[in-house]
Amino acid sequence: MATPDLAKPPSTTEGTSKPSSKADPILLSLFANRSIAEAMGRAFCSSHPSAVPQSRTQLTSSRQQIFAPNGDLIANAPHLPVHLGSMSFAVRYQQNFYKDDLHEGDVILTNHPVAGGSHLPDCTTISPVFQDGQIVFFTASRGHHADIGGISAGSMPANSKTIYEEGAQIKSFKIVERGKFQRDELYRLMVTEPAKYEGCSGSRCFSDVESDLRAQIAANEKGRGLINLLNEEYGLETVQEYMLHIRDNAELAVRNLLKEVCRRQGTNELSAVDYLDDGTPIALKVTIDEKEGSAVFDFEETGPEIYGNLNAPVSVTYSAIIYCLRAMVDQDIPLNQGCLVPIQVKLPPGSCLSPSDTAAVVAGNVCVSQRITDVVLKAFEAAAASQGDCNNLTFGSTSFGYYETIAGGSGAGPTWEGTSGVHTHMTNTRITDPEILERRYPTILHQFSIRKGSGGDGQHRGGDGVVREIEFLEPIQCSILSERRVFRPYGMKGGEPGTSGKNLWLKLPRVEDGDLPREKENTDAARQPRTINLGGKATVRMGTGDRIVINTPGGGGWGKVGEEKRTKGDEGRKHGRHDARGSVFERSQAQEGV
Repeated sequence: MATPDLAKPPSTTEGTSKPSSKADPILLSLFANRSIAEAMGRAFCSSHPSAVPQSRTQLTSSRQQIFAPNGDLIANAPHLPVHLGSMSFAVRYQQNFYKDDLHEGDVILTNHPVAGGSHLPDCTTISPVFQDGQIVFFTASRGHHADIGGISAGSMPANSKTIYEEGAQIKSFKIVERGKFQRDELYRLMVTEPAKYEGCSGSRCFSDVESDLRAQIAANEKGRGLINLLNEEYGLETVQEYMLHIRDNAELAVRNLLKEVCRRQGTNELSAVDYLDDGTPIALKVTIDEKEGSAVFDFEETGPEIYGNLNAPVSVTYSAIIYCLRAMVDQDIPLNQGCLVPIQVKLPPGSCLSPSDTAAVVAGNVCVSQRITDVVLKAFEAAAASQGDCNNLTFGSTSFGYYETIAGGSGAGPTWEGTSGVHTHMTNTRITDPEILERRYPTILHQFSIRKGSGGDGQHRGGDGVVREIEFLEPIQCSILSERRVFRPYGMKGGEPGTSGKNLWLKLPRVEDGDLPREKENTDAARQPRTINLGGKATVRMGTGDRIVINTPGGGGWGKVGEEKRTKGDEGRKHGRHDARGSVFERSQAQEGV
């Protein structure tokens, strides 16, 4: 079994061809809207016990996708955009790794960035679908797991410097081999191996990890069964033919988008730069071939690998690009590998977007992916910056780990207002219900509210962030991993930037901590908390009664204050048009009442 090189992206043409017949429009629509991947997501949702996927995110904590035999993305459930492009890398890696050593009943587990992973807590299960002894499709599910070991509970450390500190690392493992679940080896990989590194633990909740992985396997199996039914109904040749038609439709839509951008902006060269809070530039130059409708996305001026965890695996950049392209396309197309056919991506080796194999990457997936999105949308002048962050909060002890991402404000656009208190761009998750959070964990949720006035002003105002305040009822390790605490989310066309985020620790003084004199132990002084700014990234040991207060960023505004608004938002709301599926184009149409 050879180890493949992921320096280059999965091919969008190798092993495939143009469809041999003209598509029937009715049949094309039926195939394009077939919801096998979504059915896989529902199967996952109903099969797992842990709070992180179940209550925090429902379907969106996992990502269910279907792939061609060469690894091309064919269909995806509308879950987390950060994984839309990256999972093709994972499937292609395993396809090349195993060659002819895949069999009926095999399921592969992987999470390593060099094998197409995003960050280590995101574990991917991949199942080949056979017909007549040949692999005809792959089904795959990716889920974020509450704890896979590492230096901090929740496996989202704020201060990791190498990948070894971030938990279990699995390049390729047959978690199911010819139908047999390999539990003992899974335990070794998830618990024994991560604990070998200094200061690290194995998974603190292995039973939850095991159960959630079984749920992912069940989701793959659901997809395999539905694909087989589809093949029986239409025949494999027709199914594969229409998969090519769907891919070509997406390719054409992106080519038309690129040609239109050239006409609208009067140039075929676009550029933008934005910065991580440590000052690292994420710089992009886009050169469009107007005749062909193709483009080169060149990140050559991006900063080097970071001594920390703000490094993004190569696959994450592709996910951000495919998401942005789909968001800007002005027609309803299934997102698939065809979106990337007209695109060439240049990533400088050794940069924070193409780091070395041992680089820490846990924040690259959740923070840098958002900045890449900001930069692409800025270059295309599509929208002001959204909060640009996932506000990753983790806490736990030796026996459990909990993880959540927190909403913020979305950016305004040329004809629409930003939205307050929503997950934006590369994340798409719900948050744990207060009742479940307080019942399962030693916490009290004191506040979860809109952060009034945090959106940037403008012709169209950016959305406001939120305030989330949690008290801990026992000593606990708590980590916050966030961005946009220094550089504010940009406005566009004269719009004001959104307000940056802020993380506060309301710490009670204690004799044992050295911040309370013993003679004042039973006085009012012991009940007056200190307010401590944690900065964007910190891991602290909080005591009983301590609180963390997360103020998330607002979105940027669009246009100068006082200019006449171009939206017909009130009319759109009157007609009930709040069902947009998330693209920039559909968002503007919904608010204009079109």
